[in-house]
Amino acid sequence: MDEQSKAYPGQRIVVRYNAKRCIHFAACVRGLPAVFDPQRRPWIVPDNADADALAAVVGQCPTGALHFERLDRGSVEQPPEQASVQIAANGPLYLHGDITLQHEDGTPIGSDTRVALCRCGKSSNKPFCDGTHKAGFCDAGLIAPQPTTPATEAGPLTVIVGDHGPYRVAGPFVLQSADESETRMCGKAALCRCGASQQKPFCDGSHQSIDQEIFA
Repeated sequence: MDEQSKAYPGQRIVVRYNAKRCIHFAACVRGLPAVFDPQRRPWIVPDNADADALAAVVGQCPTGALHFERLDRGSVEQPPEQASVQIAANGPLYLHGDITLQHEDGTPIGSDTRVALCRCGKSSNKPFCDGTHKAGFCDAGLIAPQPTTPATEAGPLTVIVGDHGPYRVAGPFVLQSADESETRMCGKAALCRCGASQQKPFCDGSHQSIDQEIFA
């Protein structure tokens, strides 16, 4: 999913930036302002920091808009042993793990370790969040009291993006509320992506009464 990324090469590390997946979470700017400066051109200067420190900050980008390639035989990014799905208040679902996304018909979307999935139904870059939720999507990011399939041992995460329905997430993961007050171990779940469910983050079938264009 890095085909649309722009490369910013340094002596020891290359940073790749996909603008379409950036929602200005700004972990990069806060973490290493000497490297990431939106007011400067080029706005990413990898040689302004230690390669290990830069790789660590890139790994904090929850959307996957930033990735790195080591030129010095340094450590590559590894997915966490336990996959997670964190709900953002008034925002997307942040997935972290060994993630594979595909359409309902089996067509691959791509693989990544960090992804932000739209859950307001308004993104122009579906299934990824593009920041459109800032226009008025409201949800506290809590976990509705709905039964879920228990998790088994740790492993990869597969997300099937329904043509006119939810994200079907399969594989063990930790579901975490926005305020981190609740976590739940899940083996699989159907998560709302239309924004209309009354049982968020879970799908409750509300998409059936919504124009299919919202899923395009």
